[in-house]
Amino acid sequence: MDGIVNIWKPAGMTSHDVVYRVRRAAGTRRVGHTGTLDPMAEGVLPICIGKATHAVDYVVAAQKTYECTLCLGKTTDTEDSTGTVLSEKPVKVSEEEVLKAMKSFEGECDQIPPMYSAVHHEGKRLYDLARQGITVERKPRRVTFYEIRPIEIKIPLVTFSVTCSKGAYIRTLCKDIGEALSAGAHMTALTRTASGRFTAENAVKLSDFEEAPEKYILDTALVFSHLPKVEVDEADEKRIRNGVPVLNPYKEEGRYTVFSKSGDLLCLSHDILDGEKHLLKMITSFY
Repeated sequence: MDGIVNIWKPAGMTSHDVVYRVRRAAGTRRVGHTGTLDPMAEGVLPICIGKATHAVDYVVAAQKTYECTLCLGKTTDTEDSTGTVLSEKPVKVSEEEVLKAMKSFEGECDQIPPMYSAVHHEGKRLYDLARQGITVERKPRRVTFYEIRPIEIKIPLVTFSVTCSKGAYIRTLCKDIGEALSAGAHMTALTRTASGRFTAENAVKLSDFEEAPEKYILDTALVFSHLPKVEVDEADEKRIRNGVPVLNPYKEEGRYTVFSKSGDLLCLSHDILDGEKHLLKMITSFY
C-alpha cells in the first residue's frame, strides 16, 4: 500500500496515536505524518504510507492554514488552555486595536518556539525539559504568516484564520498578539483546515480509514501536481532506476515529476545543463 491518506485528526489524540493506528490498518511500518498537531488540536493530518514516505519533507514544507481562538487577559505556561495559568488581568482593548495587533504579524517575523514543544535542545525535547521545570534559551526561527484574517471578535475571545509557513507555532502567535496588546493571551482552540493540497474537504475520519484503507489512499503525485510532468519510455525508466540522468524534453530549468509509461511516479528531478544537453537529475525516488 503506497500513497497518502488525509486523516482528520480528532482532538484529544496525539499525531503519533494516529500514525500507530494507520500503521495497523495499512499493515506496514512505513508510515510517517507530515507535521505534528498538538493533542488539543483537530484537523488535517496527511499521513504518508509506503513509498510515499519519501514525500514527507515536501508535504511538511507546504503552507498550512488554521482556524484558531485565543482568549485575551490570561497567559499559561503552555501558551494554550491545557497549561497552568501564569497571569490574569482585566482586558481593556477595542476591536480596532485587536485587528491592528493581528495584522502587525503578517509577513516574515522571528518566533521563539514554546518550551512545551517537540523542538530539540542538546538531544532532549523541550517539552521534556519543561515538565522537569527547566527553561532554556531558544533560538528564534524565521517564519512567515501569509494571511491573518479575523472570523469573530467577542472580547476577550478572538477567532481568526491564519495561513503560515512551516515551523510556525499558532499558540505562540496567540501569546505574541496578547503581548502586543499588553493584555496577555493564550490559545483555546485550534483546527488545521489545510496542509498544502490536503484540505478539510478531502479529509477522512480515522475510523473510516481503518474500515477500508484502500478506499482512501491518494496518489503521491498529488503533492507535486503543480510541477511539469515528464513521461519516459522503458529504456529511460531503466536509466532512472539506475540513477542515470535522462534527457529533459522541456529543456528548461526547474523541477519535474517523472512518470513511467504505465503511469507510476518514478521520481522528482531537477534540470541540469551538461554542455548543450538538458538532463533530468533525480532528487527523490518513489520506487
